Amino acid sequence: MPASSGGRDLNGLTVVFDLDGTLVDTAPDLTAATNFVLAHKGLAPLTVAEMFPLVGHGSRAMIEAGLKSHGARVDEPELTRLHEMFLGFYADNVAVESRPFEHIPEVIDTLKRAGARLAVCTNKVERLSKLLMQELDLAQHFAVIAGRDTYSVFKPAPGHLTQAIADAGGTPGRAIMVGDSETDIATARAAGVPCIAVSFGYTTIPVRDLAPDIVIDHYREFMPALDTVLARRA
Repeated sequence: MPASSGGRDLNGLTVVFDLDGTLVDTAPDLTAATNFVLAHKGLAPLTVAEMFPLVGHGSRAMIEAGLKSHGARVDEPELTRLHEMFLGFYADNVAVESRPFEHIPEVIDTLKRAGARLAVCTNKVERLSKLLMQELDLAQHFAVIAGRDTYSVFKPAPGHLTQAIADAGGTPGRAIMVGDSETDIATARAAGVPCIAVSFGYTTIPVRDLAPDIVIDHYREFMPALDTVLARRA
């Protein structure tokens, strides 16, 4: 059963989600793409647990960390070539094991029925973000899917978030950011937008240490958390 919205009318509210580690657990497929590149260099694969803290830093960082774990380094042209290989493999395998976090469908349904607009603001490139969302049958629920290359700036620049909100038809004064990392929290704070942080995402810093407006440990807690944040702004 969908979570209660506390009887609130959410018309005019824009809820903006980060993607990796917030909406979708993408670590398995990102690890597979990293291991594809490592195998090309004759290096052993890494586990999802080993790569988990690096997912939020981007694909190039994952490749560099994977190489470093084996004591290997490459020059910039080779890193660019490996990154292109990574992106090609990932595009072909973007949703093999990636799944929305538990209870996301119920939260989406509750928000939409209450009248909220939904958007994505992610530092994953737009093409791969949209592809992933389409493969997981989520894209149609979101007015905007804004990636790293959608605008002239990206998180933690506040303009990434505020432009996504505007393109969704909303305003920062009536918006909420949902994220899993220091970058998401810093972006929301710079934009003057409250942030609900999830504790299960891809960050090496516990989100409670980053002082978001509220933290949830499961999406069953999302609607009560949203009610709390909105009440504070009322």
